[in-house]
Amino acid sequence: MTILPAAYLPSVEYFAHLMRGGCIVDLGEHFVKRSERNRARILAPDGVMELTVHVRHANRPRTPVRQVRLDYSKRWQHQHWGALVASYKSSPYFDFYADALEPFYRREFELLADYDLALLETLCTLARVPMPAVSSTYVEAGPGDRDLRPKTAGYAKDPAFVAEPYVQVFSDRLPFEANLSFADLLFAEGPAAVSVLGHCLPGA
Repeated sequence: MTILPAAYLPSVEYFAHLMRGGCIVDLGEHFVKRSERNRARILAPDGVMELTVHVRHANRPRTPVRQVRLDYSKRWQHQHWGALVASYKSSPYFDFYADALEPFYRREFELLADYDLALLETLCTLARVPMPAVSSTYVEAGPGDRDLRPKTAGYAKDPAFVAEPYVQVFSDRLPFEANLSFADLLFAEGPAAVSVLGHCLPGA
């Protein structure tokens, strides 16, 4: 079993694990600030950009992810969609998927977990990747389980993950950036994204 955190616009590595199956998303773990639970990395014209979903009471310790509420006092949805359009409007498949994703930057969700999971389900449907199981209570890792829940700020990394290069939107002037949001791969490769994912965990 692979234990994953809830994640906003999850990474290529995250989706590589979903492709292999046997995954569960833990909504009972404690929220960790500055982690993939509410952050994603995309490729902007000037390089990697981090998008942060604003949440209420982020400094409150030991809050289960399932209870974290979204904060709309700042226009992060508008900013995120503007960044996605500016970054990917010229990518091969942006127009093909934009209509499915744009509603997530207009509709207001109350809880981070609901937002993350609804967006994840949409991405899985678009890419034809299996949706993981979800647990509302903390998942204890057992022998042989792969626990990819980051315990501190940042993003969990599996040593088995190997980035499979693909042609990114600014490849004419920027070097390849590994393990960005899966949206980067989806906009670049469309239906072929699953083929790229299939090469990312050769030793897992």
